[in-house]
This record gives sequence, C-alpha cells and structure tokens, in this order.
Amino acid sequence: MERTSLAPSTAGATPLYELKAEFFKAMGHPIRIRVLELLSGGPLSVSDLNAQIGANAPHLSQQLNVLKRAGLISSERSEKYVVYSLAFPELIELLAVARRILIDVLAQRSDLLIDLQASYPLPNRPNVLQPPSA
Repeated sequence: MERTSLAPSTAGATPLYELKAEFFKAMGHPIRIRVLELLSGGPLSVSDLNAQIGANAPHLSQQLNVLKRAGLISSERSEKYVVYSLAFPELIELLAVARRILIDVLAQRSDLLIDLQASYPLPNRPNVLQPPSA
C-alpha cells in the first residue's frame, strides 16, 4: 500500500497544489469518508466505528491508519480501547461543502437525463426520472 503523507519532502519545497492533492487523496476512499462523517459527531472508539461501518476489522484499521498518518484524525488510548477524533473541526465544514456540491452535480445530471429522455423517448420503456403525476 502506498504511504500517504502531507508533510513536505526534504528534497525541496513541495508545491501547495501537490500537498492539496495528497490531502484529498488521503480522503479518497469510501470508508475514510464515512469515518470522517461519523467522527464529525464526536470521538468514537474503533468498535463504535466498526459497528456503524461494518467493514472487517483489519480493513477498517488500515483506513484509520491512512487518515492518522495524513494528520486528519487523532487517537487516544484509554484503558480498554482506542478512541479516534477529528484532528481539525474544519473537516466538518469541508464534508458539508462537498455534500452540497455533490447534490448540485447530481441535480444537474438528473435534469440532463430528464431532458435527454424527453428528446429521445425509448419505445416500451418508462422514463427513469419522470416526475410523478398528480
């Protein structure tokens, strides 16, 4: 597995756009996004995360390690288990903005699909996104 790090290399200054790409790459997995969403509600133990995500334990642990190495989450060991939390509360806002953008993108695609279906109706097939009739 490729190691993800947001730290600049020692060979010279890493351009900001490359650091941004590494930042987004660290979030580039569905389980990592789900972990960040769940941690937006507050710190959770590995068992709490696993109960809500349903991934096998080694795979979840691997994804948690990627987020931790990238500096996006932090962990604290208690007597019995490890509790994870967001390293930056701004991640909550970033996830909310991403959700709003995705909703707009999907709405535009929906409109395009409806226009396409209206322009070229297929015989013997109902429109997929036809608005319900009253």
